[in-house]
Amino acid sequence: MNSAISGELSFSLLFQQTWPLVLILGLCLGSFLNVVIARLPVMLMQGWRAEARKALELETEDTPTFNLMTPASCCPRCEAPIRWHDNIPLLGYLKRRGRCARCQSRISPQYPLVELAAGVLSLAVVATHGASLQSLALIGACLALLVLAVIDWRTQLLPDAITLPLLWTGFLYQLLFQPYLLESAVIGAMLGYLILWSCYWLFRLVTGKEGMGYGDFKLLAALGAWLGWSYLPLLLLISAGIGAVVGIIAQLALPRLRGLPMPFGPYLALAGWVMLIVGEPLMAFYQGVFL
Repeated sequence: MNSAISGELSFSLLFQQTWPLVLILGLCLGSFLNVVIARLPVMLMQGWRAEARKALELETEDTPTFNLMTPASCCPRCEAPIRWHDNIPLLGYLKRRGRCARCQSRISPQYPLVELAAGVLSLAVVATHGASLQSLALIGACLALLVLAVIDWRTQLLPDAITLPLLWTGFLYQLLFQPYLLESAVIGAMLGYLILWSCYWLFRLVTGKEGMGYGDFKLLAALGAWLGWSYLPLLLLISAGIGAVVGIIAQLALPRLRGLPMPFGPYLALAGWVMLIVGEPLMAFYQGVFL
């Protein structure tokens, strides 16, 4: 009993000492994630366009260098360079009151929200799993899901450049930290892909339409690798439930959205965060109630 209390006090003291550093790290990573969210879809489009021109034997377009590092961050409207102190996570946005320093055009609230979400997710992982290399890996997975959720929400794309590394690092995570769950992770990845793949083809055979994209299959496969097959039913229940509620509310509030496709990736990502952070107690509750 005394050893348990001592362990809880030690963890509490460790968390009190590390949480400011974890929060700052999460906010800074969130600032970089905004760059990935804004630029990766454009980079993909440029690559696909170049491949199409090559396949059609057309002349190669002479386009300026565009990647995660070049060009430097600037206002999307007046193209004024963003100074370093305006790039400080959260503080830069608040200092400028969400407007460009030169042209006073509004800056999307996506930027501070992503930074704040990255900081909160990092704190949540450390608060529930402690300050360790395992937590660092879980933070990386949560931030990858954050990028995928926002990109899918904005563009209805789930880039292979993120989903496939997320899948393979899930296997690596199990191998390093939970080798006894590696078999479950392999089965989880296979089942995750096959479940949504089967739903896709069943919906297509019945309606003649495509109900979701292949990126959703890969994302659920990646979550299966990180969590194991036994977590998939609860994960799908959470993601489908939240997606259905949000979809119904959105279509009732905004009739123009009726009949338009809605991304499923953000709801998978949200369920993935829940399971990665508090999956074990939630799974125990789920099994106690339903099984």
